[in-house]
Amino acid sequence: MSEPIQKPGRSKQDYGTPWPFIDAVVERFGPLAWDLAADSDNTKAAQHFDIEQDSLKQNWTALQGNLWLNPPFGDIGPWARKCAETRTGPGEGRRIFLLTPASIGSCWFAEHVHGKALVLGLSPRLSFDGKNSYPKDLMLSVYGRPPGFDVWRWDAKEQAA
Repeated sequence: MSEPIQKPGRSKQDYGTPWPFIDAVVERFGPLAWDLAADSDNTKAAQHFDIEQDSLKQNWTALQGNLWLNPPFGDIGPWARKCAETRTGPGEGRRIFLLTPASIGSCWFAEHVHGKALVLGLSPRLSFDGKNSYPKDLMLSVYGRPPGFDVWRWDAKEQAA
């Protein structure tokens, strides 16, 4: 199977998250109330912010329920910063889920994810276009859970909470 050609800064940035992965997230963590970076064609929750509403200018702390975020991979820093600023503590009932490439050497990871979220390395790789696996490893950062790292085989039938 061929992999998509990488074009940093020029590639399509609005792929929706694959439904089988969303279903696994919901099964493990509960329903998603908000999609923080979507449009009406690719939202993964009942409510969403689209590009015109500019999610980064919205008050995420006022939102109820679990918040889903698959940001444009070309500029993750502002999104990770907002997640870290908005995060809630364990036991508060709300979580923010941030899906990104597993870029642990990046500044945004060091400043806004490490030590602030539970990071789950994802296996197997996701396919955003339904044809090819994304060419890099991905991670799901879960704000609102104790910080740490684990690997999640998200397509397994039995999933631990």
